[in-house]
Amino acid sequence: MIVLLLFTGCKNPFAPSLDESSNNPSSTISDQKTIDGVFQNFQYAYTFRDTIIYGNLIDENFIFTYRDYDQGVDVSWGRDEEMKTTYGLFQNSQRLDLIWNNIVLSTIDSSSANIVRGFNLTITFSPTDIERLDGRVNMTLTKNPQTSKWLITRWIDESNF
Repeated sequence: MIVLLLFTGCKNPFAPSLDESSNNPSSTISDQKTIDGVFQNFQYAYTFRDTIIYGNLIDENFIFTYRDYDQGVDVSWGRDEEMKTTYGLFQNSQRLDLIWNNIVLSTIDSSSANIVRGFNLTITFSPTDIERLDGRVNMTLTKNPQTSKWLITRWIDESNF
């Protein structure tokens, strides 16, 4: 009996083989060659708190801007500060649930795009500390001519917190 098992082999259902097909339509990570793929990867990065995937979305010349309503001024920062801030969010939360809503405005040509869309974000810091945010992002994306990947170059947070 044991000899028969050795020759016929078996498939362990708890250790399935890796799907190495590059055209897997059920893949959760996009190649970012579409704008929808960028938003898909953004959602994935937040869900799994993955700074590597998130960093691949952000252009070197990235600028983030939000309104500081307490001070009455707009605040901006670049890629390095964005990565530090996002890393802090990912490390200090237990769970992030991001839902992209309808696109309100879309201006797209072959090398750039401006997308305004709504979102719902639930941040679970602990079972008793849960923040729910609803707002809009106003993003400018640029297509890299060498890789054909879309990258976020500007993000204006149009939320009212």
